[in-house]
Amino acid sequence: MNKSMLAGVIAGAVAVTAIGGVAGYKVLNPKPEFAEVLAVEPVTETTKTPRQVCHDVVVNEQAPIKDPNRIAGTAIGAVAGGLLGSQIGGGKGRTVATVAGAAAGGYAGHQVQKGMQEKDTTSRTETRCKTVYDTRSKTVAYDVRYRLGKEEGQVRMDRQPGPRIPVKDGQLQLNAPAAAP
Repeated sequence: MNKSMLAGVIAGAVAVTAIGGVAGYKVLNPKPEFAEVLAVEPVTETTKTPRQVCHDVVVNEQAPIKDPNRIAGTAIGAVAGGLLGSQIGGGKGRTVATVAGAAAGGYAGHQVQKGMQEKDTTSRTETRCKTVYDTRSKTVAYDVRYRLGKEEGQVRMDRQPGPRIPVKDGQLQLNAPAAAP
């Protein structure tokens, strides 16, 4: 056998062995077609929407005073006190009793009118409003922990992946349809 033929046979044998070794490695160590999903954590976004809540309230207030100096109460009290005082005694004593009765009656009438005015109230209805917030949570993504071969990783997806994630050429196919188990 000549040297060139021997070199060709050896080169061919080396090539066949190498190709067979690579093919055997691929058969014994295939690339995974799916990554196993270990955990899925929803990522949520919370929004608060304001709105008005109103209700009617009855408000009591002091009525407007028509006689702020209480002249009517003072006058009626003075007349009544003077009449009562005039029934006591005689002569100058009666005059003193009448004046004293009028003074005491005027003061009492003033106080009675004051008490009545303070208790005189009016009612009206007011609408009172306040802002309350409606809270709503929405899932916007999913943080997914996965295992591809012997390595673990994490990725954020816009949908739930299911139990497995498709893999092509060693890369996760995040937009591929969910893989059935």
